[in-house]
Amino acid sequence: MISLAQAQTAGAAAADPMGGLLQMLPMILMFVVLWFLMIRPQMKKSKEHKALLEALAKGDEVVTQGGIVGKVTKVGDSYVTVEIAAGTEVVVQKPSIGLVLPKGTLKSL
Repeated sequence: MISLAQAQTAGAAAADPMGGLLQMLPMILMFVVLWFLMIRPQMKKSKEHKALLEALAKGDEVVTQGGIVGKVTKVGDSYVTVEIAAGTEVVVQKPSIGLVLPKGTLKSL
């Protein structure tokens, strides 16, 4: 009796070759949705931040990720010197620059 049951399940699997693909379809769809909703936007944001850091120049007004607002006085390969007050400069890592402000923003603060 057990051999009959095994024979029936083996025959059913051989009769439906698309059965394995249809079982994997929900997992594939979940991965595609995850890609377009989470991974792709994060990659786009990362590229924009990298372009911002490459375009960083002396005289730019910036905000660090810690919230410090200042003017770039020196740009190195991995560090940036930011003047936060007259005569007060801090050295920060380039990736810690959050955004570049429009010119003249520091005067309005």
